[in-house]
Amino acid sequence: QVQLVESGGGLVQPGGSLRLSCVASGSFFVISDMHWYRQAPGKQRELVAGITRIGSTNYADSVKGRFTISRDNAKKTLYLQMDSLKSEDTAVYYCHQSHPSFWGQGTQVTVSS
Repeated sequence: QVQLVESGGGLVQPGGSLRLSCVASGSFFVISDMHWYRQAPGKQRELVAGITRIGSTNYADSVKGRFTISRDNAKKTLYLQMDSLKSEDTAVYYCHQSHPSFWGQGTQVTVSS
């Protein structure tokens, strides 16, 4: 059974950093593209970053140069390093596995002074 568990969210000041983790169970992680999405209050869920099973990455324009997505297939873990955080990055961040499609429960990131 697939399970995705995110961690690493919290409260951080503007300009600060956080590292999100998503630990997967099951056998599909290593063959699946993985993504980080976020949803701010009153807004639609949006794609933040993606990484293919072989490590190719893509980013939303709003986070390019500040966020880095990576994965450790041996640990079945997805990461999102977030630097130079801004107030507009405040949202619930979700881990998503493509094959089969599955979502984590989300972790709250709040950027505020």
